[in-house]
Amino acid sequence: MEALPRETIVDVLEDRLREDILNGRHPTGSYLPPERRLADGYGVTRTTLKHAFGRLVTAGLLETRHGVGTRVRDYVRLGGADLLPMLVRHDARWVQEVFEVRRSIGALIAERAASRATAGMHDELRALLEAVREAEDTDAVQLADVEVHRALARATGNRVYVLLTNTLFNAYLPVRAALEGPFTDPAAAHARLAPVVEAVTAGDARQAHTAADAYLEATERLMRENLA
Repeated sequence: MEALPRETIVDVLEDRLREDILNGRHPTGSYLPPERRLADGYGVTRTTLKHAFGRLVTAGLLETRHGVGTRVRDYVRLGGADLLPMLVRHDARWVQEVFEVRRSIGALIAERAASRATAGMHDELRALLEAVREAEDTDAVQLADVEVHRALARATGNRVYVLLTNTLFNAYLPVRAALEGPFTDPAAAHARLAPVVEAVTAGDARQAHTAADAYLEATERLMRENLA
């Protein structure tokens, strides 16, 4: 096993352990080797190893039991959506599953927002939509588009929708450069999103659902073309 560089040693070790876990070198449910042997194998001290373990316990990949050892957690069965940003960075196949959830949740959020949004929220949505058209470059268009969807989630009045939306974007934003297809033209991006905002501000729940589904399908297709 190759010894690790001494710079930011805990960060490097954390990354190496995480990759070894997600790649199956340390299978789900298995106990890691004794700390001394594992530390020697990675060329680090046990103190460094304990710090890295602590981070991975917090991340939901490991669990420790005093006097028993450190075990790889069944993160798919027991973990939460907060793991998505890490998993998407590890394996692009997770993006495909994010797309599926994005489409179903996004349409439902638009429908709920149309039924529940206040006049103040309508004004906010219109202003945020206009920011998409006025964005100066692809990255700015993407980020402006994100803010419209965050506002739609807030407009539902349901904080769980807000948190789910945040989680999906936390997974998406770190890899957004690979998914920029729908956002290269500010005017086109605005035109795709405008029917969603118009239906929500008109209070038409059915049309909001339909418009959001069409928007999500179109942007997903463009994102997939980017990935291909």
